[in-house]
Amino acid sequence: MERRLAAVLAFDMVGYSRLMGADERGTLAAQRRHRRRLFNPRAGQYHGRIFKFTGDGALIEFASVVDSVCFAVEMQLALREENAEVPEDRQYRYRIGINIGDIIPDDGDVFGDGVNVAARLQELADPGGICLSGSAFEQVRGKLDLIFEHLGEKQVKNIAEPVTVYRVLLDDKAAALATPIAPETSAVLTSRNKAAVTVAFLLLAVAGAALWWQPWTLTQPSKQTERFAYPLPDKPSIAVLPFINVSGDTQHDHLAEGLTDDLITELSKVSGLFVIARHSVFAVQATDGKIQDVAAELGVHYVLEGTLQRATSRLRINVKLIDALTGLSLWAERYDRQYTDLFAVQDDVISKIISALAVKLSEGERDQLARIPTDNLEAYDYFLRAEQEGFLYSDVETYRRTLSYYQKAIDLDPGFADAHAGIARIAVDVWRNDYNYLWSAAVARKIAYDAAGQALKLDPNNARAHTVLALLQLVDGRGAEARDSANRAVAAQPSDAEAFGNLALILAHTGSREQAVTEMDKALRLDPSPPPSFQLLAGVVFYTAHENGRAIPLIESARDALPNVEPAREYLAAAYVDQGDQKRGEQEALELLKLFPDSNLTYYGYLYDYWRKDDLSHHLTGLRAAGVPEWPFGFKGAESDQVGGTELRSFVTDKTWTGRHKNGTEFIQYFDKAGNTAYRSANTNITGIIEVRDNRLCEKFTGYFLDRMVCGYVYRNTSQEQRDAEYVHVTPRALMYFSLGQ
Repeated sequence: MERRLAAVLAFDMVGYSRLMGADERGTLAAQRRHRRRLFNPRAGQYHGRIFKFTGDGALIEFASVVDSVCFAVEMQLALREENAEVPEDRQYRYRIGINIGDIIPDDGDVFGDGVNVAARLQELADPGGICLSGSAFEQVRGKLDLIFEHLGEKQVKNIAEPVTVYRVLLDDKAAALATPIAPETSAVLTSRNKAAVTVAFLLLAVAGAALWWQPWTLTQPSKQTERFAYPLPDKPSIAVLPFINVSGDTQHDHLAEGLTDDLITELSKVSGLFVIARHSVFAVQATDGKIQDVAAELGVHYVLEGTLQRATSRLRINVKLIDALTGLSLWAERYDRQYTDLFAVQDDVISKIISALAVKLSEGERDQLARIPTDNLEAYDYFLRAEQEGFLYSDVETYRRTLSYYQKAIDLDPGFADAHAGIARIAVDVWRNDYNYLWSAAVARKIAYDAAGQALKLDPNNARAHTVLALLQLVDGRGAEARDSANRAVAAQPSDAEAFGNLALILAHTGSREQAVTEMDKALRLDPSPPPSFQLLAGVVFYTAHENGRAIPLIESARDALPNVEPAREYLAAAYVDQGDQKRGEQEALELLKLFPDSNLTYYGYLYDYWRKDDLSHHLTGLRAAGVPEWPFGFKGAESDQVGGTELRSFVTDKTWTGRHKNGTEFIQYFDKAGNTAYRSANTNITGIIEVRDNRLCEKFTGYFLDRMVCGYVYRNTSQEQRDAEYVHVTPRALMYFSLGQ
């Protein structure tokens, strides 16, 4: 039995029996007139198929709910105009119901719940009115400039579950949608006319064939693109709008989002396409704009939209490629497959898009598109859940949940390269941002290297894995290798905003400021409504390139969205001061110190030791002017109280320190005679090595602070704080009060 997903419109004449009793001939004539002048041509205009005329109405199948609503509005407005001068008891009016759901074609007719619900919805409509199901409403929300009134849930005859109902208001907005019906052409042609038509057709066919090799250049008149937020790229540009889950079960939302993500990712691998990033299409979809408004906001020529419905092992997908300049559909398809055929559906959609836009693929691109990410759909499901959690500047629980999803995917399919790359992406951010509340620096660094390496072993063109490798190499001080890896990421996925953004960051930190700005501009064009984490990344790039005018608005936006993320406050403090706004710089520094009371210039000097010297000096100068102290908690020790030389060496030779941190945490630290040390507190138990360099005590704890050897000082405690402690030890990471013991 064949099934497919479709929009079904049902309508019937109001008071049909009464009208027939009063004027049988006039009623039948009105029906014929409506069919000939209204129903048939309007259905053709909106790609509808009338599959059944009943005695007093009809059932029509549409590939698009938007088309069905346009048909319904046009029909009711035309009938309203016809009835304007007719007494109410002699008016011919219809009720309309629209639903999207399963239909079963059978010998020219159509059956199924999709039809039954549409028929019940038309019974709920007012005379001359239109009612939609909830699933149909979700398809048109934001795509038509109409007002929909929510009527709640209704129990309808022979349908087990209540149906959510919306009513279309036929007001001035609806009237503005009205379009003329194309005039009918004569059915009779003379021989000369036939010849002329044949010649014209052949000429058009030849011209069309010549132009088809670059279809995106066919319609770019200035008036159509005047309102576009950006100039159209010089190659086919496309936005894949979020697929809508019409299953009626929100548990399948991640599947619809995952299909959207995968199509964006796969299309981004094609160098001949320009593909808008995920966050921007989800953000613009939330503004409820029409297709052409969405395209104008994103600056793209084409838009792909679709729906997804999962029922047990079945998957139904509707998809349509729209030319946003003309509003016409270039290609549409329905898929009714087993869930196990999901990747085959994706492949078909991608190939149809590439074919419709006449994009030429390189051999490498063909190979990449032919790759199946995993043949284990349960693993794929966990991967989709991980991707929707996010990974940049997340809280600990979100990180852990995301990691658990990636790991479950790997457990089910160890060869799933994208899942390994996902773990690597989290690990590298934990490491380079010194988030040791999740992993120690050494552990995070090793996980990042290992996971990225495994991903590239499985898929040498995995863009995210190359990006992770680039970030690792940058922080390790291997700038040339970092550039190479970042460029490989861009080559693997030429429309990936993340790849371009990270390339820009690496270029900025290795001295190529102008090129960094160029690459970040490309990233922001691909992702014009980026998430806060990406806004912060872009702001850092512009700040490093000394373009504060562009950096500050981006970092401000990131700060407002992520108020507890320290780097946003840090960079704003320095950028404001550099721009001459001392007051705002000082305010951001105060907020930074509230979030991270240990903030100090010595810490940042070690954390960013892979930066170029002039960039680091510039940053520290700005932070110092904003009020960030040299040492934790603004500690300033008097030189006369400093312990150094032989005395300091005696403090760290076969000695034990006991005391408290500034925050009250108790600790004990032991030093042996060979330069080894062991530190213990309620939450930490670590070992490391020490050196005395002049009057500085330098320590390195494996797995902490990027495995850097960091240096501090020891002073006699002459302050009023923790007066039972004899000494103060200040390091870039802590302020500790202690006394000596054996």
